[in-house]
Amino acid sequence: MNCDALLNLAMEIGCQLMRSGAEIYRVEESVYRLLQAYGGEDAQVFAIPSCLIVSLRASDGHPVTRMRRIPPHGTDIELLERCNELCRTLCRTVPPLEQAQEQAQRLTERRVYRPAQILLGYALAPAFFTPLFGGGVRDALCALLCGLAVGVCLLYGSRWLGNNSLLRTVVCSAVAALGSVVLVRMGVGVSVDLITIGVLMLLVPGVALTNAMWEIMAGDVYSGMSRTTEAILTAAGIALGAALGLWAGQTF
Repeated sequence: MNCDALLNLAMEIGCQLMRSGAEIYRVEESVYRLLQAYGGEDAQVFAIPSCLIVSLRASDGHPVTRMRRIPPHGTDIELLERCNELCRTLCRTVPPLEQAQEQAQRLTERRVYRPAQILLGYALAPAFFTPLFGGGVRDALCALLCGLAVGVCLLYGSRWLGNNSLLRTVVCSAVAALGSVVLVRMGVGVSVDLITIGVLMLLVPGVALTNAMWEIMAGDVYSGMSRTTEAILTAAGIALGAALGLWAGQTF
């Protein structure tokens, strides 16, 4: 067994799972099962939202450990599904490590949805949320346009805003609120509040907060509290950005 190659494979899949927003128990169990499938002895896996540590015993009896820091990340269900599928396939078929490593490195290369399809989703979701809160057809149309603007910020904003998720949330919330005010003043929309709330639903950290509660109940208290804090900061960023956008729209 090539201990280094196996650890590199486990770290690659584990880190991709972490970047996709997977639960901590899912990351640890997936990596552990992968190591067991390839004959890893005395495998140990420890994960928190910002770090992944994997250790196993080499053929000479000495422990070998890999550690990697996980950069700030959000939730990518598409990547999560591909990671789960690949991990199950590798555990079931156990191909050579070189072939498995090539498949792991291609996880981020194959995207099912094109940017245009993602932007369409960002536009349609607020258009359906706004009528749910009591808005009319004109408000839904405004929410569609504002959602499209927020989608552009989320998809391409990292080029100017970097990986600061809190700053990106503030900017996107401000864009949503400011766009709502402008469209209502132009006579396209009716209710600034309903349009803004519908668009801000794109930014609500529902999955992160749900995972946080699940991890706390599962015993991963540190990870759960970390995700809870992140969700609270995101909510604060949404409130701050919306307030700035509404203030700017009503002032100028």
